[in-house]
Amino acid sequence: MSERPWNYRLEYFLLRYVLRIMFVVCSRYRCLDRHKLPDEGAVLVCCNHQSFLDPPLVGSAFNRRLNFLARKTLFRNPLFGRIIASLDAIPLEQHGLGMAGLKESLRRLKRGESVVIFPEGTRSRDGEVQKLQPGFCVLARRSAVTVLPMGLDGAFDAWPRWSPLPRPGVIQLAVGDPIPPDVVSQLDDAALTAEVERRIRECHLRAREARLRS
Repeated sequence: MSERPWNYRLEYFLLRYVLRIMFVVCSRYRCLDRHKLPDEGAVLVCCNHQSFLDPPLVGSAFNRRLNFLARKTLFRNPLFGRIIASLDAIPLEQHGLGMAGLKESLRRLKRGESVVIFPEGTRSRDGEVQKLQPGFCVLARRSAVTVLPMGLDGAFDAWPRWSPLPRPGVIQLAVGDPIPPDVVSQLDDAALTAEVERRIRECHLRAREARLRS
């Protein structure tokens, strides 16, 4: 963390604080099983993808800085590009991590940071968990870190992909049981993808049940 300029670190802290308050007030946002979130150490966070709100929703649940992947095209927008640059987002190729994205993600994981990835590859069209793409397996295996599954629900209703702007709605996030590095190393890509998908779906279901009860 000390490698980053102080203003980048300050901006991240302030933005996380403001967004956390905003989500709680506007969306009754709650993180289930928050005790499972690691306060330190490298972790690859894998979550379902419902809307543009997902990165800040996941980030606001943690009390530490996270690294996010963002499509290269998003950096072209003067305002939004400036924001994600200050948040140290990792440029992502349109159809996968790409070698540059993979190397940078590995570098940050190996220095003890955490990286968030949405393995579905794109936002859901109906709010349900889509089939995961296996590209994250290379990152999980090469970095030899814990994989932490998470599941969001309500973000799709709050900001579906066809809507230009978000709208009010209850949003919940559930944290799953982590998959330690030794278990990750024992699974091939198909088995690891299936296991992470199973856990994300379980988290998504718990988040949905909690949202409907709220």
